[in-house]
This record gives sequence, structure tokens and C-alpha cells, in this order.
Amino acid sequence: MSKLNETYGKMTNYRWIICSMLFFATTVNYLDRQVLSLLQPILEEEFHWTDNDYGTITAIFSLVYAIAMLFAGRFVDKVGTKKGYAWSIAVWSLGAGIHALCGVVTEQLTGLPDSNALRMAQGADIVGQIAMISVTAFIICRCVLAVGEAGNFPAAIKATAEYFPKKDRAFATGIFNSGANVGAIVAPLTVPVMAELWGWETAFIIVGLIGFIWLGFWVFVYKKPEENAKMNAAELAYIEQDALTEEAGIVEDVPDKKMSFRQCLKYRQTWAFAFGKFMTDGVWWFFLFWTPAYLKAQYDMMGTQIALPIAVLYTITVVGSIFGGKFPTYFINRGMNPYAGRMRAMLIIAFFPLVVLAAQPLGGFGYWVPILLIAVGASAHQAWSANIFSTIGDMFPKRAIATITGIGGMAGGIGSFFIQKGAGMLFTYSGETSLRFMGFEGKPAGYAIAFIFCAVAYLIAWIVMKVLVPKYKPITDL
Repeated sequence: MSKLNETYGKMTNYRWIICSMLFFATTVNYLDRQVLSLLQPILEEEFHWTDNDYGTITAIFSLVYAIAMLFAGRFVDKVGTKKGYAWSIAVWSLGAGIHALCGVVTEQLTGLPDSNALRMAQGADIVGQIAMISVTAFIICRCVLAVGEAGNFPAAIKATAEYFPKKDRAFATGIFNSGANVGAIVAPLTVPVMAELWGWETAFIIVGLIGFIWLGFWVFVYKKPEENAKMNAAELAYIEQDALTEEAGIVEDVPDKKMSFRQCLKYRQTWAFAFGKFMTDGVWWFFLFWTPAYLKAQYDMMGTQIALPIAVLYTITVVGSIFGGKFPTYFINRGMNPYAGRMRAMLIIAFFPLVVLAAQPLGGFGYWVPILLIAVGASAHQAWSANIFSTIGDMFPKRAIATITGIGGMAGGIGSFFIQKGAGMLFTYSGETSLRFMGFEGKPAGYAIAFIFCAVAYLIAWIVMKVLVPKYKPITDL
């Protein structure tokens, strides 16, 4: 950096403005995504949902998100980062807002006058009708939300690749990815309060409006580095330093060359990234979607009672998101290539979720024990996520990054579909049959089983990724 300063003068820092925009977008993304899980204890009473019903809603969201991710990456590659991100947040903000109409739709189609009538309804026929209509309405809204949110990470990763050299991408990714934690912290501190004061519908409307505010800023802030007049030559040279130091034989972007999914899928690197996402994305979403339900099932907590523990949980995860992205530089600065350093760091990170194995056995000491153990597992996920995203930039040319990210996101969404639907079925079954496991009975036994998978998923993912791509091997013919 000092040589660049000597050549071009003092460097501007516009790339960090872009990183901050990505951070706020990801914050809004997860704020929108978490509203439903925080309101689940309230909604299940109003609409007579079972855990299986809620699992169906979250699972279909995950599946639609997975499919949309496949096309979102190619869409962002085609229209560019600026337009791709703008369309993405516009669609997901609309999707967030229309959740507020689900209660009205259910009332109209069942002929009941208001939410109290829905809640007090009795009889298998009317209760079943309320549940079916409301679940369908929420699924439609979640599908719109999923299609829009699918564009967030392909666009953010592409923007990071455009504005940061390889050695800084994991750190930048960690920073913007911590927006997921911030959104998850802000949501429990605000959503239950809004629901209590003005009704649950207000929470969906407000978080939808926040996305449109971000969109207004994005349109004016983002430009490609080479077209950005607010960035000087020193910063542009810093961003493009990899072009000067690439190993011989590595071919960078060829604008006129088109890719196909078949081309991308012939590489082991693609499959390694996809499998890593398949095994681990659903774990994060399980924590996001089911922790409020867990606190209700295990400790009879809901509404504003869950605000502080959920906020603390996701406050802790910020540590993993930021410092996890920086962790590989310790190995890279000691001579490892970026991929090897990242994989070494990811192996160490993969051991931390094992503490989640103790969440249920130690849960008898109070809800803070499982909350803190889940926080460690969730923090490890964010550290893992920052690094697995950066492995794409290590091995693929920039023009392929959003597409590969989309493929991995699709795999992660499919994995999450199985976890969320499986969890809903498991918790309903365990509650109805008084399932016994490890000394627990009913729903607590179901959660004990789910926590075991969450704990070991990362080590399984790392082993398979290492088998598929044992050494650094950048793509040169894509």
C-alpha cells in the first residue's frame, strides 16, 4: 500500500462506503426474514398452526429461495451489480410488506369478522380452514420475499469482488455479512414491541418500507470502480492489484464469453462450494427460524420476553462474522495461498458448533445456557460463511462469481428446505407422541435431535469440500 501511495498519492476509501451499503442491505435482508419467526408464537395462536404448518412455510421459503438463487446469480451477472441489487431489494421489500394482508385475507375467506374471532374459533372444520388459508397466504408472501432476497448475496459478493482485492475480500465479506447479525439483533428488540403496540401487521409494513429507503441511496451511491469519479487512481490501483500479480496462465474476465450452468457444474470447485452451503446454510436458518419457537416450547416464553435473549444471541454472532473473515489472513501472511489459508481457518471454525451438543443437556440450568451455546454455534456459522463465500473469488474469475454464488445458494436453500420441513415434522411428531430421547420427552426431545445435526454439519461439510478440492486450483478455462 505504501508503494501505491508513493506512486499515486493518498488513497481514497470509497470501497468501504460500498461495503457499508452492502452491510445495511444485508441487515435489512435479515430483518425482513426474521419478522415471521419472532411473531410465530403469536401467529400460531391466531391461526391455529402446528409446528408442521410453520415448518411448511419456512421450508417452502427455503426451496423458492434456493431455486431463485440459481437464476439470481445469472441475473446479476447479466444486468450488473447496480441494477441487480436494486431489483432484488425492491422485490423483497414488497414481499415483506404484503405479509400484513394475510390476516385480512384469512378473515375474508373464512367469513370471520376479526383476529379475535380467528383466535377464538372452535371446531375441527373452521380451525382447519383458518390454518389452511393462512398458511397458504403466508407461503405466497414468503415466495415473493424469497425471490427478492435471493439476489442479495450474489450481488453483494459480486460488488465485493469488484471493489476489493482477493486478500481483503474475506474481511469485507465478513463485515457486510455481519449485517445478518445486526438485523437479527434489531428485529427481536423492535418487532415484538411493534406487534404489542400496533399489531403484528405493522411490523411487516415498517420493515418493508426500510428496504425502499435503502434502494433510494443505492441508486446514487454505486458505480463500477473504473467509472467512479469519487475514487482516485491510488484506490483503483489497490483494487486492481491482483491483475498485476496473477500467476501466469490465469485468464480474467472475457466479457463476450458466455457461461452455462453445465460449464460451471463440471468443476469440482463448484461442487465443493455447493456442498458446503447445502450442509450448513440450513443450520443458520434453523437457528433463525426456530429459536423463538424453542424458547416457547422449552421455557414458555414469547412476545417481548424473548427480545433480550435473542438479541444477545445475535450480538455474540457479530464476533464470528467480522473476525472469522480476518482469521485466514493469519495463515495467508505466513505463506499459504488464499484457498489453503481459508480451508485451514474453516477447519478450526468447524469445531466450534460442537458446543451446541450441550444445549439441551445443560438447558435445565435456565434458558441462558442454551442461548449462549447456540450463540457460539451461530457465530461459528458466520465465520464459516464469510470464508466459504470467499473461496469462490479465490478460484473463479470475476465474471463467474455471481453465477457460482447462485448455484451455492440454491444448494444451501435446498438443504434448508429439508431441515426446516424435517424440524416441523419432528417437533409435531415428538409433541404428539411424547417422544423420548436422551432423557427428554416431547418437543424437548425433538430439539435435542435437531441440535445434534446442527453441531456436526460443519465438520462433515469441510471433509467433503477438502476431498473434492484438496489443493488450490484456480479455474483458467471458464
